Formats: sequence, structure tokens, C-alpha cells
Amino acid sequence: MKTTNSKQLKLAAYNGAVKAAYHAILKIAKQLLSTVAHEELRYSLTREDKSANEAGSIIHEFLTPMLYIRLDCGFDNVYSIHFGVETFDKPNEFTTLTAKFIRTIYRLTSKELTHTNIEHSVQVDWVIINCSEMYQHIEERNRHHTFKLITHKVTAKQRKQLLSVA
Repeated sequence: MKTTNSKQLKLAAYNGAVKAAYHAILKIAKQLLSTVAHEELRYSLTREDKSANEAGSIIHEFLTPMLYIRLDCGFDNVYSIHFGVETFDKPNEFTTLTAKFIRTIYRLTSKELTHTNIEHSVQVDWVIINCSEMYQHIEERNRHHTFKLITHKVTAKQRKQLLSVA
């Protein structure tokens, strides 16, 4: 009986660390998106199920035309993070943003940064590579997601460009 309790405590600590990392990644993703000048790329669809802590459920999902991240509870009651980015044929102004997002995911789940080793919580058994199509699909058939616009925040670089034009 003591072993079961110990396993439950370890699982709770692990899931708590994964959840904290997920929300930190989500916060940075929103900050990155807030710098995008194109309004249509700052719209998001969010799915949240506060009661979803049961096996095989989505706990939280965030999708924009450029980024995707999801926290779910696997059938073994272990939390995991899935992600995706819009891919581009050639480097452009958005490839830096998607690269920063991916680096953020791996940095915030690294064993050097967390007390509990959650590195294997980042799942790559499937990765979304066309967020814009997924966004459009879910937007058209929306039953579970909340639609929201991320407020635009002008960066120093954008401010300089505006001042040089004026």
C-alpha cells in the first residue's frame, strides 16, 4: 500500500511540473504572438476542460494559424504536451517566431530547469505542421473552443520602423 501511495505522489509531482511548464510555454507563446502585426494571425482558439484529469482527455488546447500546443492526460494518467507550428517553404518574418516557440518548449521542459524530470512529456508521436489548416477546420466546426484575439503589442523594432516612416 505504501508503494501505491508513493507512485501516486510521484505521478502528482510529475503532472504538476508538466502542467506548470505547459502554462509557462503558453504564456510565452501569447507574448510572441502579440508582436505579430497581422491581426488575422493573432486570433486564437482555446479549449479548456477544468474537469479533464481523467485518462485520455484534453486538459487544455491553444491554437492559432501559426502555433499549436496541447496539454493532455494519457490513458496511463500521465500528462503530456503536444505541439505544432506552421511550416514555411522559405524563411520569412514568421520563421523566427516559430523557432522561438519550439526552443521555448524544450527549454522549459528541460531537466536542468525543472525539479522533476519532465523531458519526455513533450510528445512527438504526432506534430502539427500546418496550423493554419487545422485552425480553419476547427473554426468552421467549432464546438469546444473559445475564439479570442491576442492584443497587439508594438515591439521596439516596429516602433523604430513607424518613426522612420513618419
